[in-house]
Amino acid sequence: MTENLTLNMNAYLPLRDVVFNTLREAILKGDLKPGERLMELQLAAKLGVSRTPIREAIRMLEQEGLAVTTPRKGAEVAKMTLKDMEDVLEIREALDELAVRIACDKMSDEELRKLMDVKDQFENSTKSGDLKKIAETDVKFHDVIFESTGNPKLVSLLNNLREQIYRYRVEYIKDPTNYPVLIAEHNAIAEGLKKRDKDAAVSAMHEHVKNQALAVKSVIQCQDDGENNE
Repeated sequence: MTENLTLNMNAYLPLRDVVFNTLREAILKGDLKPGERLMELQLAAKLGVSRTPIREAIRMLEQEGLAVTTPRKGAEVAKMTLKDMEDVLEIREALDELAVRIACDKMSDEELRKLMDVKDQFENSTKSGDLKKIAETDVKFHDVIFESTGNPKLVSLLNNLREQIYRYRVEYIKDPTNYPVLIAEHNAIAEGLKKRDKDAAVSAMHEHVKNQALAVKSVIQCQDDGENNE
């Protein structure tokens, strides 16, 4: 159990969500390690809350794939596996490419201006060293594309998938050497949309997801090698 775990209070959120956000951030930052037990009593004592919001938060973490509960063992931080990563990013690639293809036809001039603005926000965020901010502006960039499709069912599918992708997105942006590649990929996607060039936009999106998959695969393999050598 990490000694640095403290409740990130927010007066506008239910306690369950506050606990969830606190544990989620601890997992994504690596303060809570893959395989580490999530014991309700200890977490409740550490965060100064009852077991009920802890239990509810753990269920929410399970929905995101960040925690797993096994009989007679209880909940623990889920390990990242190549299979999970490949499954999630395979779906993401198909949906992102579909979204950008539709957006080429439907994106309004106002939405295009917003995309260009968010693209610049992302580039600026990479200079901040704030992982949460970088991840959020990356999500925002893709959200503009999703919303511009005008297809609420597609947006709903992508939103459901987004939480499962978030962990891999954070792993990717932990390495600052990836930032120039990410910025270039966002530029290429935005340029394809600006020109209404479906082939260029889809190709840029394909490259974007592929590069993330390769980078995260390397991270997972390094973690697996480390565990095998212990």
